[in-house]
Amino acid sequence: GPGPTCVLGIDLGTTSVKAALVTGTERGLALAQSCSRETQAHSDSLGAAPQGMEQDVQKIIRALNECLAALPQQQLQQVTHIGISGQMHGVVFWRSDKGCRWSEGGTGPAFEADKVSRLVTWQDGRCSPSFLTSLPLPHSHVSLATGFGCATVFWYLKNSPDFLKAYDAAGTIQDYVVAMLCDLKKPLMSVQNAASWGYFNCRNKSWNTDILKESGFPVHLLPEVGEPGSIAGRTACAWHGIPKGAKVGIALGDFQCSVYSCLAERTDAVLNISTSAQLTISMPQDFQPPEAPDPSSAVTYFPYFNGDYLAVAASLNGGNVLATFVAMLAQWAQELGFQVQESAIYPRIIQAALAQKPSKLSIHPTIFGERHLPELLASVSSIGASELSLGHVTRALCQGLLHNLCSMLPVQHLQQLGVSRVLATGSALARNQVLRQEVESIFPFPVVYGKDVDAAVGAAMVM
Repeated sequence: GPGPTCVLGIDLGTTSVKAALVTGTERGLALAQSCSRETQAHSDSLGAAPQGMEQDVQKIIRALNECLAALPQQQLQQVTHIGISGQMHGVVFWRSDKGCRWSEGGTGPAFEADKVSRLVTWQDGRCSPSFLTSLPLPHSHVSLATGFGCATVFWYLKNSPDFLKAYDAAGTIQDYVVAMLCDLKKPLMSVQNAASWGYFNCRNKSWNTDILKESGFPVHLLPEVGEPGSIAGRTACAWHGIPKGAKVGIALGDFQCSVYSCLAERTDAVLNISTSAQLTISMPQDFQPPEAPDPSSAVTYFPYFNGDYLAVAASLNGGNVLATFVAMLAQWAQELGFQVQESAIYPRIIQAALAQKPSKLSIHPTIFGERHLPELLASVSSIGASELSLGHVTRALCQGLLHNLCSMLPVQHLQQLGVSRVLATGSALARNQVLRQEVESIFPFPVVYGKDVDAAVGAAMVM
C-alpha cells in the first residue's frame, strides 16, 4: 500500500531539540524541512551537587514546541507518523495522571510539562564507583555505570527515598514525550533505551525484576518494553496541527537513530563526534552479546534494529572536551584582564592549529573519565619548550581525542571486521577542520562526512 504521507522525526538531545519532516519520493525518503532549538535546560542539581547533571524538562518541552511552531503548518497537517529519539541512559520521573498540561496555542493544541521531575542526564556523576559496587550485579551484557537510569533510581532510594514517592512513572526524556502524546498510563520503552538503563536482559527482553525486588528497588517504576520500530500508540489529540490519531513510534536511542540515518552497508564504520564521541560497526546478523559484561572492555554492544547489534566504543570525551578547553582559555583571558567571547576563541584556535603539524606533545584528554575506567583523568606528556603554542596544544588535543577513541576500538579490529570506509558525522567534526585532518590521518579507509540532522532524520526513517 501507499507509504506515509509525511513523517515527523524528533530528537531530544543534550543541548538542543531537533525536528525533521521527511517525505516519500520516487527516489526514496527526502528531508523536506528541519528545525533546531537550543534547550538551555541545564539546571543546578541541589541533591547531588557537584557531581549531579540535571536538566529542566519544562525548558526541553518549550524548545520542542518552538521547533514545531517553526515548521510549515501545511506539512504538519499531513503528518501520519511520528518517530522520536533522545538521550539514552538518563531518567525523568512523572505522575502518570498529571504529567502534562494541554493548552491551545497559535499553531493548535500543545502540552507543557506539569508534575515532572528534573531529567537526570547520561552525564550525571552522582553514582561513585564505590556506590556502584555496592549494588547487586545485573544479569545483563551491559556493565552498570553512573548516569544509567536504574543506578540513579538506586541512588535516590538510598539518599532521598521520599523523592521517589511523589511519582508513579519513569522513563527517558523521549519515553516521557511519547507517553504524553499517546496518553499512556504506563510508559512504554524500547529495548534500546531499556538496555541503556542497566538491569535489562537483551536475550529474553526483560528487566531483572527478581534481582531488583530483593534490593527494594521500586519495580513499579520500570516501563513496559517493546521492539524498536514498533508503534507505541496514536496521538490522543491534535498537536501543533498534526492530526489526532497519528501513529507514534516507541521512543528510540539517539545513537541508534544517528547510525540508522547514514549506515548504508555492513562494512561501514560510523564515527560521531558531538558532545561525546562514538565509533561503531554493525555486527554480523547472527551475533549475540555475551551473558555477562567484561567490566574492563571499552566496547559495548548496543541493541539496534531487527535483532541486530552494534559494537560501540562510546567515549564520554568529545566536543565537550574542546568546549572545556575554550572555556578555560576565556577564563584565563579574564583573569589577565581581557574579555574574550568563547565564540571568538573557537575559530582562532582552529586557525592556529591548522598552521602547525603534529608534534611530540601528547594529550590524553579524558577529563570526564570513561565508563570502563571512571577514575581515568586527563594527562599531558612529552612537553617540549618549542611546542607550547596555542596551535600545538589545540592540534595535540584534537589528536588525543581520536587516539583515545581508537584505543577503545582499534583500527586493526575494524580491519578484521571488514570495514571498507568510515562515515564521519557530528557537530564537532563539522565545525573543526583540525579534527577532520586527524580523522583522515588515523584511519586507513576512505572517510565520508555527513550532516548533523542525523538522529531526528533517523527516527523518521525508522517509521
